[in-house]
Amino acid sequence: MKDGSSRRRARRIAIGAAVVLALAGMNGPALYRFGSEQYHEYKINRPEYKAENGKWDIVEFPEKYRLNTIHAALLHTGKILLIAGSGNNQDNFDAKKFDTRIWDPVKKTIKKVPTPADLFCTGHTQLANGNLLIAGGTKRYEKLKGDITKAGGLMVVHNENPDEPITLPAGTRFSGKENGKTFVSKDPVVVERAKKIFDKATGTFLRNEPGLGRIYVEAQKSGAKYETGTQDNYRVQGLSGADARNTYGIAQKLALDKKDFQGIRDAYEFDPVAEKYIKVDPMNEARWYPTLTTLSDGKILSLSGLDEIGQLVPGKNEVYDPKTKKWTYTDGVRQFPTYPAISLMQNGKLFYSGANAGYGPDDVGRDPGIWDLETNKFKKLKGMSDPKRLETAGTVLLPPAQDEKYMVIGGGGVGESKLSSKKTRIVDLLADDPKFTDGPELEKGTRYPQYSILPDDDVLVSGGSEDYRGRGDTNILQARMYDSKTNEFKRVADPLVGRNYHSGSILLPDGRVMFFGSDSLYADKANTKPGKFEQRVEIYTPPYLFQGSRPTLSGGPKTVERGGTATFTSKHSSSIKSARLIRPSASTHVTDVDQRSIALDFEKTKDGIEVTVPKSRNLVESGWYMLFVTDDQGTPSKAQWVKIP
Repeated sequence: MKDGSSRRRARRIAIGAAVVLALAGMNGPALYRFGSEQYHEYKINRPEYKAENGKWDIVEFPEKYRLNTIHAALLHTGKILLIAGSGNNQDNFDAKKFDTRIWDPVKKTIKKVPTPADLFCTGHTQLANGNLLIAGGTKRYEKLKGDITKAGGLMVVHNENPDEPITLPAGTRFSGKENGKTFVSKDPVVVERAKKIFDKATGTFLRNEPGLGRIYVEAQKSGAKYETGTQDNYRVQGLSGADARNTYGIAQKLALDKKDFQGIRDAYEFDPVAEKYIKVDPMNEARWYPTLTTLSDGKILSLSGLDEIGQLVPGKNEVYDPKTKKWTYTDGVRQFPTYPAISLMQNGKLFYSGANAGYGPDDVGRDPGIWDLETNKFKKLKGMSDPKRLETAGTVLLPPAQDEKYMVIGGGGVGESKLSSKKTRIVDLLADDPKFTDGPELEKGTRYPQYSILPDDDVLVSGGSEDYRGRGDTNILQARMYDSKTNEFKRVADPLVGRNYHSGSILLPDGRVMFFGSDSLYADKANTKPGKFEQRVEIYTPPYLFQGSRPTLSGGPKTVERGGTATFTSKHSSSIKSARLIRPSASTHVTDVDQRSIALDFEKTKDGIEVTVPKSRNLVESGWYMLFVTDDQGTPSKAQWVKIP
């Protein structure tokens, strides 16, 4: 661990000793009344302590504006978009009560925004035009085994007609040829036409490869006797002639088992200026828990998620074009667990850390590696410690982004596992043979860590829990600064609020960090008292804002081209030591692929600095950024917003 200076430490000890001696002079009852809590409050509010460890403050919205924040994004207006959707609340979902708020942390205002669909567990990313792309969400809440009365599951519908697709409406009945049981579809489905397969050498026709459609079906009647135990072929009722011959269903076990959440295809752009959702074309696939990642050409890749029948999307990935507002499938198939941590590399390929959040088999798509989207080739990376504990791990591109070093923080076993990891793992993707090596360990095994890149190149790592969703009262009230130069952690002030599932953090334009959410299963060690969603926001003020005055930064253009220069005014140009472009966060479920801090070359002028933006489109993605400068004491300016076209 990295300590502060010995002089500061000695001063801190001396002050603490003086306070203890003063208290000892009181009578016993007075000392008892003062108590440990009061002393702790005194201690953490001393200027010396804050200059060394920072300070946490809780923000409580007026009751009518509180919400279960699941997603949060910093907008280029400086305001925060807080999205709950139904907020992991079945009653809200049933009542179609979907929430979004806009919070201004400077003016301390908050207002409601009409929410067009249940954007609970959606995916999101920043677009070049400053809008936030939001895609996916919730069609149906999960049903636990004891709550299910009708057997159901996946029906795969086959169409052997090579000439045209067939559409089956909701309510279509499927009758088993062997079991004689009838199941009913819950939604319409379009089954594409069959594909003709020819011998490549001779051109001879070989067969028709059926088009496939996936649909959720339920038994007509309630009860265990309508369950099936094996695969069966199903006749589609209501069809005749060629359609009846060409169209049929195949289903495996249809049972009263737990049914997972189901996703939606809906997609929107949120306009930060108009402060409203704008509907765009829906995705080709329904997705719940997807990741959205920016590609080299500025298009957005949508990955993974649970589909409209609660199954992991079968490797069918798609791309959004912000110009046409439409989605197209990528070539090839590659499957990942939900919310995979996938980011654009400087060579145009994609880095997958192996971290993810939530759903998917434990043996599908969990190996970290480098993915070439054009060829669909995937190169696995070696050296990952605790490789079976990457679910609910955090992934951060360490600053500066040019170094292309990633850290994977903590994590746990698949699903509701009690296992968690103390490890941090670092990979240098610019190395000749990239492989993971261990970084400094956390004190405790940590699922759901929150992490934010700071303007001085430190990374703040906070919170999380040792067990799944904080079971057993295992929230971790600790925070650390990671120094990317020394590869060391330093313990800083402890957060006041425990945070686990459905939590996150966002760097604000003034250099502070906002924390939101947390969704504990239980609130006690015995796991008997149900947990409550944490609606309070917490703000961390890092030590660098208690070091004295901060450098100023003003003026300059609002738009700067890649490879271009821009001049900004500063009254403290002589003391400026670094300049950084930091992409604003869009955070949810331990997933924030938008974070990156880009080092800028700069020259000091008489009245300020002139910065130069790197030329690489893969390094500097199009969009809005916060420009910070930091002085020789490590204190950052307030950010200036800059758009990179």
